[in-house]
Amino acid sequence: MDAAQQEATARARELQRNWYGEPLGALFRKLIDDLGLNQARLAGVLGLSAPMLSQLMSGQRAKIGNPAVVQRVQLLQDLAGQVSDGSVSAAEATERMDEIRKSQGGSVLNNTTQTTSSSGAPTVKRVVREIQSLLRSVAAAGDIIEAADTLAPSHPELAEFLRVYGAGRTSDAVAHYQSHQN
Repeated sequence: MDAAQQEATARARELQRNWYGEPLGALFRKLIDDLGLNQARLAGVLGLSAPMLSQLMSGQRAKIGNPAVVQRVQLLQDLAGQVSDGSVSAAEATERMDEIRKSQGGSVLNNTTQTTSSSGAPTVKRVVREIQSLLRSVAAAGDIIEAADTLAPSHPELAEFLRVYGAGRTSDAVAHYQSHQN
């Protein structure tokens, strides 16, 4: 790989970090490990071709263009968490992955039983991801930061919200939310 290709890959991974909270290669590898998948099966569940998944993982492509695929990624992340904590069995996970594969997407803010805590309320992380997905579906992180800078003098709270939730990492946004609940 020449220097220009390396630079393009590094830029794509940085964009992925801004848009999705981490490079897609790391995110997809976690899903593969946590759910016991291979790349071909993950591509099938997401509704991507295997070559497209490979390009996203390697940083040859930066963005998932289809919002329904982004939503499926989020649903798989939630499912992986449930498998990890033991609340969903491997057999049930397989059934849910088939349901996720068939899902057509829809509203970014859909609430399903897979996105709620034991009390029935959406988890903070899920809500944060939904807000991030919504913001990132209409603008790139750099554009969101620019908008925040423009709004900062007259609307500092809105500017902070855009920076944290629109351009920040999921873990930082969750911590920000929790710190403001006290």
